[in-house]
Amino acid sequence: MASNANEPVLPQGAGYGVGIGLFFSAFMVILTAIQARYTGFSPKNSEEFNSASRSIKPGLIASGIVSAWTWAATLLQSSAVAYKYGISGPWWYGAGATVQVLLFAQLAAKLKLNAPYAHTWLEIVAARWGTVAHIVFMFFGLATNIIVSSMLILGGSATVTDLTGMNTIAACFLIPLGVAIYVVVGGMRATLLCDYTHTSVLFAIIFVFVFTVYATSTKIGSPSMMHSLLEAAAEAAPVAGNAHGSYVTMRSKNGLIFGVINIIGNFATVFQDQAYWQRAIASRPASCVKAYLLGGLAWFAIPFMFSTTLGLSAVALRGDPAMRILSPADVSAGLPAPAAAAALLGQGGAAALLVVLFLAVTSATSAELIAVSSILTYDVYKKYFNPNATEAQILKVSHASVALFAVIMGLLGLIFFYIGISMGWLYEFMGVVLGSAVVPIALSISWKKANKWGCIGGSIAGFCAGITAWLVTTSSLNDGTINVTTSGGDLEMLAGNLTSIGVGGIVTCVSSYFWPEDFDFDITRAVNAPTPAEPETKAAPEDSSETEKKGPSVSSDVVSTASQPAEENDLDPVALNKAFKFAAWSSLILLVIMIILIPLPLFFAQTVFGVRGLTAWVVIGMLWTFCSAFTVVLYPLWESRAALKLISRGIVKDIFAKGSGKFEVPTEASKA
Repeated sequence: MASNANEPVLPQGAGYGVGIGLFFSAFMVILTAIQARYTGFSPKNSEEFNSASRSIKPGLIASGIVSAWTWAATLLQSSAVAYKYGISGPWWYGAGATVQVLLFAQLAAKLKLNAPYAHTWLEIVAARWGTVAHIVFMFFGLATNIIVSSMLILGGSATVTDLTGMNTIAACFLIPLGVAIYVVVGGMRATLLCDYTHTSVLFAIIFVFVFTVYATSTKIGSPSMMHSLLEAAAEAAPVAGNAHGSYVTMRSKNGLIFGVINIIGNFATVFQDQAYWQRAIASRPASCVKAYLLGGLAWFAIPFMFSTTLGLSAVALRGDPAMRILSPADVSAGLPAPAAAAALLGQGGAAALLVVLFLAVTSATSAELIAVSSILTYDVYKKYFNPNATEAQILKVSHASVALFAVIMGLLGLIFFYIGISMGWLYEFMGVVLGSAVVPIALSISWKKANKWGCIGGSIAGFCAGITAWLVTTSSLNDGTINVTTSGGDLEMLAGNLTSIGVGGIVTCVSSYFWPEDFDFDITRAVNAPTPAEPETKAAPEDSSETEKKGPSVSSDVVSTASQPAEENDLDPVALNKAFKFAAWSSLILLVIMIILIPLPLFFAQTVFGVRGLTAWVVIGMLWTFCSAFTVVLYPLWESRAALKLISRGIVKDIFAKGSGKFEVPTEASKA
């Protein structure tokens, strides 16, 4: 068991076992094989590989959103800001990264309305504005994937190395290796099944930590003990910028600054990340809005409750013999959570944290791999190299792209590690580079008056202005010294983030107001649209995954015409416009509640929570977490009950009469 010395809690073998993750890859490959044999979905079809035949129900999409949005930073950075700023850190991390997913529900509705057959958001940009815009926005799209992937690898490798002593270089490469295996084999549907599995285990382990800290631990064991330990920590070392130096107050100046940085940066990594568009593309049109609203609200509980538990525990346990001493570099690397887990539960806690981090990193990594694969396949290979690519060629390039980006992810993690850039630094920096394209991309999909050159110019001008503001502020506040340490300050990052998204948004909106276009979205609706001579292979029947029309071993062109009315109803413009309005109102109301009505009155009132206040805060977090677990763990099982019944029946048939359980194309819809 670790003491104050920075000794690994677990043996190196544990790190290599988790890092490789081959057992989990084998498990996911088996699931893919079961799916291909007992349902009508085969990853040998490119549409199924890249977009899961656009048939996924809202519960599984919501689970996928939760999983894809649960990065290493979700667990590690949220706990680090709780360690630095107290209870305001978890709120600003959770709320500041939830509102983007809620607002993205509007774009998901517009995607289904204005480009229902697109494979990537970049295809829509290309159809609307041509090659120059396509290349400019592809830069921002791929930059988003590169930064997100680097954070995943940096956070994952730092924690694995800290807990097990595993070689950092090995960790950087072995983490994406196992993920690439099952993504290549199973594609988008395997990614979503992986997401569901990860999310289920993630919630189980979070509950273990929550009940340990607030109910059973001999070191803390209750909200009242947590409160007294936090107050003692504040007396010993008051938090700068917090009301009375307390950890149990929302009045935190640095916490608020982090909240603004967090909100801006995460707009970029949601609106520009193909991984989120991919889930909107994979979902059924009628349910995509519901999926994003459910997923956003469910996700909030993960960083909020995880960091309110382990981030605050790392503060409360300072001075405990089992708690390692954390340097500023350790905090920036996201190590308060693993340190607290090891101090609370010894090797068991360290192992649980390692597993939960592995799940978070690999699920988000799988989302990034399939996202980059789609961009490289459809927006690079098919658009610029082989416009008439066959089904086999598209699938081959998709597989190769997954493998290529897995290697690139390892290299990126290694490069950032050796130049001294941590996950926490990169997390606050992402909005500086990416924020300028947020407004242009959102308007390109949703507003017919958006001006082409205004959006392109706004993205480029905002990018340059954001970098300039960040560097100038760093130089001004640090006597001309610009390095990794000085450039990572809160005010320096705030200046870059605000300038980037502000200039990009202003240039785009002003130019579109004075020189509006009048774009006809029928052009983007025609992208990849099936023709009467070429029946659509991706429409889903009423019961979605359980009764898909094409058999796994027959031609992918086989399709049931009975499913097409359902698809037509799903793409009804009146219904989709109604879904958009619902998404707009509900997401804006939730934004106002989470960003303004709850935190700001507590901030300006300078309220310092007493024991009862902290207890209520924790209990509300627990209840939210239970509701979230129900939404993304139990609800997907319920809505997929027919598919599970179909698979179970096929397995039973195979047991008693080998070969008889294989899915065959139904002569008539055989809904189970």
